Amino acid sequence: MSDTQPTKRGSTRTKARKRALDLLFEAELRELAVADVLAAHTERAEPPVRPFTATLVTGVAENREEFDAMISAHLPSGWTIDRMPRVDRNLARLAIYELTRTDTDAAVVLAEAVALAGDLSTDESPAFLNGVLGSVSRSLSSTAS
Repeated sequence: MSDTQPTKRGSTRTKARKRALDLLFEAELRELAVADVLAAHTERAEPPVRPFTATLVTGVAENREEFDAMISAHLPSGWTIDRMPRVDRNLARLAIYELTRTDTDAAVVLAEAVALAGDLSTDESPAFLNGVLGSVSRSLSSTAS
């Protein structure tokens, strides 16, 4: 399946995104280096860390400051990145990585992030994340033109 086609729930890429979110969440919660958490899970291999998962995790870790600045610039007035639920913050980082560093269609990236927020975060998170990421995506599209 190409990256421009919407993914089915439970697809390999969806599972890789979910696992990447798990690893980023763990690193932030435990205040550990993302690279150390990724290395530990890769070594254990239970379950194995997919190559796409490792790419996502590494990409987010390497570009976190840039992505956090992008998120902050698109938050509603009165919001800070630290006020966002940890899951939402890491989902936004993952989505921005895909929007800026891969050829995955923006609609797929946003749909996947919103779906994961619906499964794993607060009731308000899908709409909130959709608004923030939609704004980021539009900003990226306008600067690419």
